[in-house]
Amino acid sequence: MRSHPPGSAMEEEEAGGDGPSVLFLHPDLGLGGAERLVVDAALALRARGCRVQIWTAHYDPGRCFAETRGLAVRSAGGWVPRSLCGRGHALCAALRMACLALYVLLLSGESCDAFVCDQVSACIPILRLARTRKKVLFYCHFPDQLLTKRESFLKRLYRWPLDWLEEYTTGMADCIVVNSKFTASVFKDTFKSLSHINPDVLYPSLNINSFETIVPADIVDLIPKKKFLFLSINRYERKKNLALALEALHELRGRLDSHEWNEVHLVMAGGYDKRVLENVEHYEELRRLAAKLGVNEHVTFLRSFSDEQKISLFSNCVCVLYTPSNEHFGIVPLEAMYMRCPVIAVNSGGPLESILHSVTGFLCDPQPTEFAEAMEKIVRDPILKDTMGAAGRVRVMEKFSSEAFSEQLYQCICKLTE
Repeated sequence: MRSHPPGSAMEEEEAGGDGPSVLFLHPDLGLGGAERLVVDAALALRARGCRVQIWTAHYDPGRCFAETRGLAVRSAGGWVPRSLCGRGHALCAALRMACLALYVLLLSGESCDAFVCDQVSACIPILRLARTRKKVLFYCHFPDQLLTKRESFLKRLYRWPLDWLEEYTTGMADCIVVNSKFTASVFKDTFKSLSHINPDVLYPSLNINSFETIVPADIVDLIPKKKFLFLSINRYERKKNLALALEALHELRGRLDSHEWNEVHLVMAGGYDKRVLENVEHYEELRRLAAKLGVNEHVTFLRSFSDEQKISLFSNCVCVLYTPSNEHFGIVPLEAMYMRCPVIAVNSGGPLESILHSVTGFLCDPQPTEFAEAMEKIVRDPILKDTMGAAGRVRVMEKFSSEAFSEQLYQCICKLTE
């Protein structure tokens, strides 16, 4: 188990505040959108006077958001494998979270007033076994059973008990919140036995202070200096449809003259974990696709970039490409808009709630021609970068502020601990 030494700054962070004590449980504290939300939630509650700690099955400070180094983070249950020979990820995730919950209850010696968990609900029935009953808030990013394909009878047979377990244990939470109206509708359609539950929508927010205090890194050695720098940020996973960005770049090439094309470059920046086979495979697939399309000289691939590098990328790009379809919410568009970058995104899921079409960016069908058409508008009319960027900053401050997120989350915790 990873632990901070007694008397350390981490222990002081945990002990501070007169508010409720909140213990977060999260499967793997890495660099994704779910992890960003957990960290922001912990920081928001700590700022409200709550005593906060995060428990996770895996924590690597070198491959995690920098703010976690100022939080009390513990790990246990990492001995349960992430998969069995590349299979059974969902089963292993449920077992890891169950073991983590058991460790917290039986061996950690920790106490709290409320639990907050997300992604994997299998830990909830175990948390309810606490000697003194503590209430549980579950943050549903998206039903896990919808994130996998069922291409064979054996796969459907394997998933049936896991799908049942997910629905049953999710319903055991004392409070359920979701990240968007889109996810709320999917929740109702998917979990039929939970039709009596109307989850509240708690939009993710930005920890704006981190954007204002981080000193941008020098990225001159990483990417070429170009007038039209497009940026894609997403984990190296196939469901993120990153190939769309490369195909759109190829399509854009045919719309520009040679001088304009020479000023265009795309940065593919993605969360990358060498322990995750899909990350490794998909990274190489995208590099091969770029070469096949003949755009590899106009593409730079970055893996697991730092927060300082991300700020620099936003500051230097003219537009962000966001390629997933039916994304549950998507924190990247918020980050981009706050950094005054227009966003070109797929017209489904969360981006329909965060992006205003033709105001803060463009919402397009997931087709290379449509994305390329929007990219061409940015190239032809550079003023769009400024006008849409300014509108994006206003949009984030008005609708997705950290203050609104913090207040709603804090009220949820207070209700649970009354």
